[in-house]
Amino acid sequence: MLLKKPHTTKKLQLKIGKKLNEGKTKQIFELLDQPGLVLVQSKDQITAGNAARKDQMEGKAAIANKTTSCVFKLLQESGIKTAFVKQHSDTAFIAAQCEMIPIEWVCRRVATGSFLKRNPGVKEGYRFTPLKMEMFFKDDANNDPQWSEEQVLETKFSLAGLTIGQCEVDIMNRSTVAIFEILEKAWATQNCTLVDMKIEFGVNVKTQEVVLADVIDNDSWRLWPSGDRSQQKDKQVYRDLKEVTPEAMQMVKRNFEWVSERVELLLHSRASGRVVVLMGSTSDMAHCEKIRKACSSFGIPCVLRVTSAHKGPDETLRIKAEYEGDGIPTVFVAVAGRSNGLGPVMSGNTAYPVINCPPLTPDWGAQDVWSSLRMPSGLGCSTILSPEAAAQFAAQVFGLTDHQVWCKLRASMLNTWVSLKLADKKLQACSL
Repeated sequence: MLLKKPHTTKKLQLKIGKKLNEGKTKQIFELLDQPGLVLVQSKDQITAGNAARKDQMEGKAAIANKTTSCVFKLLQESGIKTAFVKQHSDTAFIAAQCEMIPIEWVCRRVATGSFLKRNPGVKEGYRFTPLKMEMFFKDDANNDPQWSEEQVLETKFSLAGLTIGQCEVDIMNRSTVAIFEILEKAWATQNCTLVDMKIEFGVNVKTQEVVLADVIDNDSWRLWPSGDRSQQKDKQVYRDLKEVTPEAMQMVKRNFEWVSERVELLLHSRASGRVVVLMGSTSDMAHCEKIRKACSSFGIPCVLRVTSAHKGPDETLRIKAEYEGDGIPTVFVAVAGRSNGLGPVMSGNTAYPVINCPPLTPDWGAQDVWSSLRMPSGLGCSTILSPEAAAQFAAQVFGLTDHQVWCKLRASMLNTWVSLKLADKKLQACSL
């Protein structure tokens, strides 16, 4: 008997060029065969206080790289624009080349750390609702001074051909809040409070877009399991060391490993659900396909069925029971024109949410819609005319228990806001 050789995959060999930049914890190299991309190589170094304290921590590069790669994958899958392309090795990832904006954006949910020193009288644990935003200019010699929005605007940073003005500052401000809320929601699935976080943006040298760049690892945030500071798992443990000993460094490393193991879990959905679209006739197929396509953008499975509550009520109820009996959370969408009996019959016979999404026609649409809006008493059936909006409403239902769906919704809100902001900027430029 002939045995096949085991299939092996070779890691892509990169043609690495000159070092473009080096920070305290990473190096950035150009990629000669991939213009516009760079290799971000992590280091085994851990620092605090602008490198006033600096130590080697064996294995930190791999831990930091894994954490950053998982975080950026989560954000990208949600719909956030980032410089991240893909993980290349245990200690490096490939990213779009950016000219970095020298501002750290800090977002806070809970008051602690330097905020308390700068704001005496505020007690640790004070909860910011809405989130507290701060900006710090990256200047090690002056300990990264806090800046106002006016200082950022007056500096008129010009990077990769883009001048950073009010529009760009507003986008980074709004993006920081969305990114924090997405990661906060994800960490909550691990019963872990995201206390605060710092991020950086860059201008993509190819597209001139402002994107989330740099890294997000255990140096970037404070994480308190169960909301308890005494259980903190972030770099603050290293900052708080009175003496750096081998035993102390092992404790710090175990905390970093704890984070890298759990951050991988953030990529997995903890809940599952589906949308079942019931159409009265296959003539409504195009309308239903729009619902299915919109559901897929949120990662929600969507099933299409044909049934008529008028012509075959027994079959309608049998189909309903089929999807109630397997324990999978379900939102039913009733697509029926003319006299809509489908939605009301479903709503009156199931505890699951039901959405009416009637396909309206130019001739009788105005009259037909009343059969979806005017429900008998005791029915909680909603009516949404847009197929895309019906899918979004279903996603909002699932987002209550599925953080990945919620994160996609949150990123979609941000992207809609950013597109309007950029459209206004373009229009103002044309008007001048």
